[in-house]
Amino acid sequence: MKPVILSLDTTHEFGSIAWLEGGEVLDEVLLHSPDGFGHVLFDHLECLLERRGRKLDDVDCFAAASGPGSFTGLRVGLACVKGLAEALGRKVVTVSNLEALSRFGSLPQRAVVLDARRGEIYGALYGAAGEILREPVVTRFPAWLETLPAGEIEFISTDFAPFLPALQGTRFENSKITTAPRALAAAVGHIAHERFLAGLVYDPAQIDADYVRRSDAELFWKDR
Repeated sequence: MKPVILSLDTTHEFGSIAWLEGGEVLDEVLLHSPDGFGHVLFDHLECLLERRGRKLDDVDCFAAASGPGSFTGLRVGLACVKGLAEALGRKVVTVSNLEALSRFGSLPQRAVVLDARRGEIYGALYGAAGEILREPVVTRFPAWLETLPAGEIEFISTDFAPFLPALQGTRFENSKITTAPRALAAAVGHIAHERFLAGLVYDPAQIDADYVRRSDAELFWKDR
């Protein structure tokens, strides 16, 4: 039997939904909703099910990107998979966006970068097997470069152009740069499939977002 995974990424304005069977991506839908996904996600999900001639009961495991990214987007995606999994008695898997991005690399050391706004980035370093070599952080890009280890490093991002000038004159100026697609649901689904087979799944109530950076509300409260 081929396990069926339904995976979501709603962590930024370009979200996606993917349907996988036996680790093979049979469908992936790119969503663009600058105003959020709460009002469009279920419509697109229904269209995907109709197109594939399947129903939610066919899903063995639900998966969602857990962050970092938009706080509102994270909550929408996680609430969706939690609700569906709870209603159907299924398990769930959450996957870091940064880990999903690392899957598009090819070198042993993969430095993943996402724009965190406010002049900062989300960054993490992964190995070829998805192991974390440097924990995810939110910081300024030049400062993050100084924390990276020796050896050949591949940079991976959906848009690395804003960070490219900062590499000039550093030991990374000739590093390999890989552009990953905006749609990450398939990559999230591949990782979820691996974890499902390994038994690394959770009850819906156990999962949570990985914000990396605290929300504006939390920062405001601390500064009062």
